[in-house]
Amino acid sequence: MKDERRALVLFSGGQDSTVCLAWALNRFRQVETIGFDYGQRHEVELECRQKVREELRTQFPKWGKRLGDDHLLDLALLGQISDTALTQQREIEMTESGLPNTFVPGRNLLFLTFAATVAYRRGLNVLVGGMCETDFSGYPDCRDNTLKALQVALSLGLDAPMTIETPLMWYDKAQTWALTERLGGEALIDLVAEHTHTCYVGDRSRRHEWGYGCGLCPACDLRRAGYNAWMHA
Repeated sequence: MKDERRALVLFSGGQDSTVCLAWALNRFRQVETIGFDYGQRHEVELECRQKVREELRTQFPKWGKRLGDDHLLDLALLGQISDTALTQQREIEMTESGLPNTFVPGRNLLFLTFAATVAYRRGLNVLVGGMCETDFSGYPDCRDNTLKALQVALSLGLDAPMTIETPLMWYDKAQTWALTERLGGEALIDLVAEHTHTCYVGDRSRRHEWGYGCGLCPACDLRRAGYNAWMHA
């Protein structure tokens, strides 16, 4: 442990947020988690969240002592006002804006705002998210400048320091797998592959070397390519 602060991890149950949770547990004095049910097409990730927390607590007792409460917020309204392939049964494709139709406008802005509200009430002052500007789909709310601006706005609006940490911001997926190994060895690699969920389609019927997923959507493409690059590095 290197930091006496208390953190709230935006935890979806996916690969990136699980690695961020491990990173936070390895660093901060106490860590809580928060998830969001917004009518996502891959809602199976919500079922994975508790299993991942349970496995982390069991397999890594040192981290388990620091793992605090979990919070799940109902943001169904976001799904209702979104017209995207993540909230509707639609084919995943690129749009005229240059962004894939998996982009849910305002999602991370809302997630972090609600997370900051919960953190303020709980006496937590660090928000940890898996946003990344290296291996990502171009989402503007994953960019470093967006999150730095939001950190300032949240801290001013709450009149209290609220730091946003994004440990994967400049990592590609191969580097994320490498970080996983550094944090928890083969045990954490196996945990991520077996228990997390990243596939946009929500397919857990097919188990690949890198985890469950349809194997065709952009999220699966990134996860598979990163795993292969890490394995052959």
